[in-house]
Amino acid sequence: MVFVDRVKVYVKGGDGGRGCVSFRREKYVPRGGPDGGDGGHGGDVILEVDPHLSTLLDFKYRPVNKAKRGGHGRGKRQRGRDAPPLVLKVPPGTVVKDAETGEVLADLVQPGQHLVVARGGRGGRGNVHFVRPWKQAPRDAEEGRPGEERWIVLELKLIADVGLVGLPNAGKSTLLSRVSAARPRVADYPFTTLVPHLGVVSLPGFRSFVMADIPGIIEKAHQGAGLGLEFLRHIERTRVLLHLVDLSGWTDDPWEAFQTVSEELEAYGAGLEGKPRIVVGTKLDLVKDRDAVTSFGERVEALGFDFCAVSAVTGEGIGPMLEMTWRLLDRVKEPPVVEGMWKRD
Repeated sequence: MVFVDRVKVYVKGGDGGRGCVSFRREKYVPRGGPDGGDGGHGGDVILEVDPHLSTLLDFKYRPVNKAKRGGHGRGKRQRGRDAPPLVLKVPPGTVVKDAETGEVLADLVQPGQHLVVARGGRGGRGNVHFVRPWKQAPRDAEEGRPGEERWIVLELKLIADVGLVGLPNAGKSTLLSRVSAARPRVADYPFTTLVPHLGVVSLPGFRSFVMADIPGIIEKAHQGAGLGLEFLRHIERTRVLLHLVDLSGWTDDPWEAFQTVSEELEAYGAGLEGKPRIVVGTKLDLVKDRDAVTSFGERVEALGFDFCAVSAVTGEGIGPMLEMTWRLLDRVKEPPVVEGMWKRD
């Protein structure tokens, strides 16, 4: 399935129905008074969180969404039918912004949470409302009010406990496939991962957490280089980061690789640089000089980070790393949830 995490969408509430001009017509009542009914209200456009969705793909092919208009009023004071709301399903973690101002309208994270993004117009009044002592047979009625309309931007930020960061080919996808049932594409070259992946990690004692893998970060990723800027937002919600560094030195010097990613996290902002982080040395099975691993770990720990070395191929160090991650998660409080907000007149 194609992964889409940002779309621009046009939404319009339904127009209100037209009020009716009508007069009472009955036998033996030659001059019945006005009895035109009101128009019905137009439908609202509502965003609602569906936990079964994981992408904004539907909106890519349906960028225009309009609710139905209300029914017109009829004689005998019959009110037009109110139009039903147009409910648009979005995945958990969807941030809703006004496309013109950039204002965040809501952060939709809880299943069933909803937001009215465009209200339907009020129905027009029928001529029964325009009777005056000097005007007993009014031929006036209101048109229904137009529904609200606007362009909005939907941005998806994955909801996960742990985020994997590192340079391309640092072993993130391999690690995720080792510790969970997720099966991201794995190959021995950079940028194998082109979209984020989620996996559920299960530990003994009925413990579990969700891990997210994003495309590799390269230098100047915060400025849009590579794929970093597109996907760094997916780890904003995570409570803990696992910073993966290739210890084999096959592509980059481990210390330079560590510093590059650290600098990009700090430059991106959004609180990523201050998140609790565990530095994980990967590809331990390819390292012959274990003293170099110890030396690297000491330099990392001197900066205040926990360190562990693993091999996703042989499984060495995987268990202790997961337990270390669980302990850190246990110490970190849940991130604050921003409740959905919507504006009403």
